[in-house]
Amino acid sequence: MLVDGKITFIGPGVMAEAMIAGIIRHEVALPEHIIASGTRPNRGRDLEQRYGIASTTDNIAAVQEAGVVVLSVKPQHLKSVLPELRGQINPTALVLSIIAGATLDKIANGLGHQNIVRSMPNTPAQIGEGITVWTTAPAVSDEHKEVAQKILTALGEEIYFEEEYYLDKATALSGTGPAYVFLFMEAMVDAGVHLGFPRRIAERLVAQTVRGSVDYYQQRDNPVHLARLRNQVTSPGGTSASALYYLEKAGFRTAISRAIWAAYERSLALGEGSDTQAPNDT
Repeated sequence: MLVDGKITFIGPGVMAEAMIAGIIRHEVALPEHIIASGTRPNRGRDLEQRYGIASTTDNIAAVQEAGVVVLSVKPQHLKSVLPELRGQINPTALVLSIIAGATLDKIANGLGHQNIVRSMPNTPAQIGEGITVWTTAPAVSDEHKEVAQKILTALGEEIYFEEEYYLDKATALSGTGPAYVFLFMEAMVDAGVHLGFPRRIAERLVAQTVRGSVDYYQQRDNPVHLARLRNQVTSPGGTSASALYYLEKAGFRTAISRAIWAAYERSLALGEGSDTQAPNDT
C-alpha cells in the first residue's frame, strides 16, 4: 500500500470518480480503503456498486483515520465544508485539493491544517489522459509529495510548480481547456452538417481530425512550432488559406485568448470568495 490509512473524498462528483477509478486501476489504493462523502446517498451507493468503495453522508466520520483527504466539492461549497472539517483531520494526513480558485492559504486557514497540496486536473482524467498542474504548501514532506504525485499520475500526466500562481493560470488553460476544444469540435460538426454530411459522419470526421492532428504534433522526433505545421497544410490560394484568412479576420485568436483570460480572472475571483460572475466585457 502506498497510502497509510484511508483515502477520503469530500465531494463525490465527476472528477472525484475519475480519481477513484484511476487510483484503483493503478493500484495506488485498494477499493476498501477509499471512502466518498457527499450529500446525496444515491450517488454514494452508485459509487459503492461501481468501484467497491465505501460511502457516507457524514464528512466528519469520513475523515477519521484518513491518510489522504481529497477536497473535491464545488468552489461555492468550500465555505461550508472548511469550518465543518476544521480540527477533524489527522495532523499527519495529506489534504489534496482539486477545487478551482481555492488557495493554499484559504484551505490552511479554514481547516487549521498545513499539510496541503493544491492541484488542477482536467476532464480527460476520466480516461487516464488528463494533465494536472499542482503545487504544495511548505509543510508538505517529500514522502507526501510522492503520494500526491502517485495519485495525480493515475489521472494522466502531471506538472509540478513551486509557485502557486501557476495554478490559476492552469485552471484557465488546461483545466477549462477541454470546454474550448469541445466547442470548437461542435462548431466543426455543425458546419459539416450544414455542408450536407449526416451528423454521425461529421462527428467521426471531426473527432479523428482532432485526434490525428494532436498525435501528429506530439509524435514528431523534434518539437516543431505549431505555426510551422499549420503552414505545411496551407497552400497559397488554397482552401486552408481561405479558411484561415476568415478565421483571422473574425478574430479567432483574440477570442480564444480573451476567453482564457476571462477564465483566469474567474479563478482568481473564486479564490477571493466571489460567487457572482464578472460583468460581460463590452
